Order: sequence, then C-alpha cells, then structure tokens
Amino acid sequence: GRGESIWDRFAHTPGKTANGDSGDVACDHYHRYAEDVALMQSLGLNAYRFSVAWPRIQPDGTGAVNPAGLAFYDRLVDALLAAGITPIVTLYHWDLPQALQDRGGWAERATAHAFADYAEIVVRHLGDRVKHWTTHNEPWCTAFLSNQIGLFAPGLQDWRIALAVSHHLLLSHGLAVPRIRAAGGPGTRVSLAPNLTTVYPASDSPDDAAAAQRFDGYFNRWFLDPLAGRGYPEDMWALYGADVPDVRPGDLELIAAPLDFLGVNYYNHATIANAPGDPPLRTRNVASPELERTADREIHPDSFTEMLVRLSREYPFPATIITENGAAYFDTIAPDGRVHDEGRIRFLDSHLAAVGRAIEAGAPIKGYCLWSLLDNFEWAAGYTLRYGITYVDYATQARTPKDSATWYRDFIRAGG
Repeated sequence: GRGESIWDRFAHTPGKTANGDSGDVACDHYHRYAEDVALMQSLGLNAYRFSVAWPRIQPDGTGAVNPAGLAFYDRLVDALLAAGITPIVTLYHWDLPQALQDRGGWAERATAHAFADYAEIVVRHLGDRVKHWTTHNEPWCTAFLSNQIGLFAPGLQDWRIALAVSHHLLLSHGLAVPRIRAAGGPGTRVSLAPNLTTVYPASDSPDDAAAAQRFDGYFNRWFLDPLAGRGYPEDMWALYGADVPDVRPGDLELIAAPLDFLGVNYYNHATIANAPGDPPLRTRNVASPELERTADREIHPDSFTEMLVRLSREYPFPATIITENGAAYFDTIAPDGRVHDEGRIRFLDSHLAAVGRAIEAGAPIKGYCLWSLLDNFEWAAGYTLRYGITYVDYATQARTPKDSATWYRDFIRAGG
C-alpha cells in the first residue's frame, strides 16, 4: 500500500543511480525484520535506529492513512521490545511522497505543515512504545545535496530552492516538536539528526581560513544555530543575499523548540580552500592523500572527537546520541565463507575511541548507532557501497555477519 516516493521516481530515471539500481527490494527488511531483530539480539544491541517511510503511512503525503503501513511498524517495534532493544525512530529519511513533490515539495511551506500532520499520526500510533523520536535525518542532504547539487532525489540544481527547502525542513521540525510531545506523552524525547563535518583550512592563509569558515556555516552552522535559538548565522545570511529563504514572524521561535538530544551523523572531515571563481560559497574541497580511506571517504577520527567536544562547548543541547557513524568497503565473501573486513574494524575501533575521548572531555554522549547493521541501498551509489557489518547477498537475501560484526559483539560484551 505504500505510495511512490521521490526516490522511487529518481532511481527509476536512467542515469541517476549507479548501475540503475533501485530500492525496490534492497535488503527486504519489510519481510525479514524478525530475522534481522534476532541478528541484533545476537550481537547484543540494546537500541536500533530505523526510519519510517512517509509514503507507507500516507501514500499521497496528506489525507488517508494506509493501515498496512502502520501495522508493519507495529510488528517491528513489538519485536524489538520483546528482544530488549530500544527503538529510536526517525520520521523523515529523504523519501518524500512523490505527490507532494509534484506540488513543489519542500520548497513549498505547505509541506512543512503536512510533515507535522504525518509526524503526529505516527507518534500517536507508536508513542505508547516508542519514546525516542528524530524528526529529520541529515537536512543538509535533503536541502543541498538534493536541490542544489542534484546528486540525490529530486535531483534539482537550484540554489534558491535549496535554501527555501532548508528553512522549510527546520520549520517542519519546529511545527512537529510540540505535536510529537503531546501525542507521545510522558517520557517522549525529541531530536533532529544533522550530518556534521569538522572543517579545516587547506593552508595558513587568511583566504583559506575565511573559506573554511564559510563552509562551516553552509554545512554545520546553518542548521545548528537556528536549532539552538540563535537564528541563521549572520555571516551566511549576508553571503546569500537575495537568495535567503522567506522567514516569517514566529518561524525562528518554532525552530528553536528545545531538543532532548541532538542526533549526530558523522563520517568525515573537510579540508577547504578558497575558490574565488566558484560562487556563492567560493570554496573548494581539497583531498588529503596521506590519509587512509574507506571506499568513499578519508579517515580522520580525531575530527570526530573535535566535533563532539565543540557541540558540548558551543551549543546548549542537553545530550547527544551518535545516530550514524560507519564505513563503506568493497566487501566480498572469502573462500572460507566469511567476510574479512579488517578496514572496517580499524575504522570502528578508532572512531569509538574518538567517542570515548569526547566523553572524557565532558561531551554528554548517551548512545551510539553504527551505520549500518545491514548492507543496503546506498542512494545514488546504489549497491556499489557496502556499509553493513552484515553482508547481504541481494540475489538470495542471505545475511552473513562480517568479521566486524563479531568484533562489535565482543566490544559490547566487554562494556565498550
């Protein structure tokens, strides 16, 4: 009964995803959730972060509710609780109902109000059992990667639309927070999960330092500052000029609704140089060839500590849960039937140690969710990247825990 999402439309458009891959089946968690929950339990996980698909709840984005969609999340939540696993639920992970995109998508203020309606429907249904709620996953990706750069659905390349989307995402969060609290009742905890990156200048030059500051404003502060009640960063507002979004009276107060925790998705740092010919940011990413890499990113765990400590010192959020952190590799099954992913083990070891250093420095970190339990559809990269600690054979749907899964199980058993 699920309706079409913008990712269904995007993935079925030739040239938009690697090898034309789509999420039509992916790892088939919808049918195999019981097996997957048993896998979580065997690893010793005490929390599972997952996302609800808006088109599964409201196929047209507004109006009628699809009972079969809600029933699936009933089954999943009940299975998790029976296994002693706390559900951490994200309400929006990029899959906007296509019907809403056809009416302008997140560029339209009406979509923010539709999201708040949808959020209340889900929380009213699951809030007796789910207490940890995240409104949005990685709003930078929804706004800029999807509507400015065009790499993700809906694949637009329009700077002004991207800025409008960014504001309406934050507004939708602010509209939803009081409705989530009211529908969820006592003990309800609300968050938003931005993807963040620690930014370094490419050199000691003042131009590169200024460029790094602009990139930090574009990637991090544009979302963090309004959530913290500071409004949009003044330097970025001035830089964006006539392209700034339409912020109406009361919007910023709504956006600054107090959070119970901040979700943090963290994968990599950014090294930034000045690029005068590349408006409006005038920045350029610079590679660091001396660093070890995953399949798609440079590895720099110290920057993870730096970001977590920065959040604790510069922002008033009462707690942090790391909602994503992990690494992609080109994993294969070895002749012995196992997946020997030593690189991922080194990545997890170094990044969990980075979290430990942040805790020692006073960062109020209350949880860590690894990305990801399973290999899955990685958006525009399709099935070319494997982030899971469990190998998924997409043809047979067989799950094979990788060496990293065994390492993670042992790490949990040892108390971290």
